[in-house]
Amino acid sequence: MVRAADLGRTRGRDARLQRTLITPEGVALDVQVASASARAGALLIDLAALFGMYIAFILALVLTVWMFERANLPSIPDSIGGFLVVLFIIGTFLARNAYFLYFELGQRAATWGKRALGIRVAVRDGGRLTAEAVIARNLLRDIELFLPVMFMTSSGIQGSLSEFAAWAGLFWVGSFALFPLLNKDRLRCGDLIAGTWVVQAPKAQLAGLVATGVPENDLIAALPSDRYRFTEAELAVYGEYELQTLEQVLRTANAESMQAVAATICGKIGWTRPIGDERAFLEAYYTQLRARLERGMRFGRRRADKNS
Repeated sequence: MVRAADLGRTRGRDARLQRTLITPEGVALDVQVASASARAGALLIDLAALFGMYIAFILALVLTVWMFERANLPSIPDSIGGFLVVLFIIGTFLARNAYFLYFELGQRAATWGKRALGIRVAVRDGGRLTAEAVIARNLLRDIELFLPVMFMTSSGIQGSLSEFAAWAGLFWVGSFALFPLLNKDRLRCGDLIAGTWVVQAPKAQLAGLVATGVPENDLIAALPSDRYRFTEAELAVYGEYELQTLEQVLRTANAESMQAVAATICGKIGWTRPIGDERAFLEAYYTQLRARLERGMRFGRRRADKNS
């Protein structure tokens, strides 16, 4: 029988990367900081994706010029050509940052590379990831990596890159690349500025109910008591993120954390806190919230968190 406390498998963990995160509600959660190798691998995947996009865009431009020539249309003047080059540089800057912003501000807070490696961006104080934080950490990436590499590449193509500039650029990029190895939380400079870090993403467990074939009504009926039954409105205040937080609280079974979470939920839904019976209350709420989210997923409706 599926139990609310049966909260899924966890990854193999490196004790050196284990951290305890205190949420704004005062709940202690165990998280694992992403290793430097995982972050490097994710960046390489993202760079490959961006490179593929750039190549596709360049091929589209070449095809456009070729079509102009085939149609015997007037060639593009040099002045317009120069303007298009500048526009391309600005466009690559905007597209590059839009790529990271779009994915890291999404439900999973992870780019394609981070998703492939099972990691995600999170706020170090346990709060909500904001647009300001994501913008700050990604602008720093331009300073750390993209702008120096673009400068060295363009200067090298033009033959104006001096040996000193080349070594200085390599030292600059290398220093920032090695920075995560010099601190225990594997932070890069962008994370320090933005107040973020990259952690292992918990595997979504919502599909477990469907996979086991346990009907939702049977699962809810298996609860030890009828005293905790919640309405749709009372369950609608939270989403998947809060469900995962509740999973962690039940897994660690810390009495103070369960009391704090129970008090927070009761305050949200207008219940009186069940003093001395917090675990039963949380297990009942967890089970019914999970069943509700499963129903929504079947109809293509997902709720990432309480703010969505």
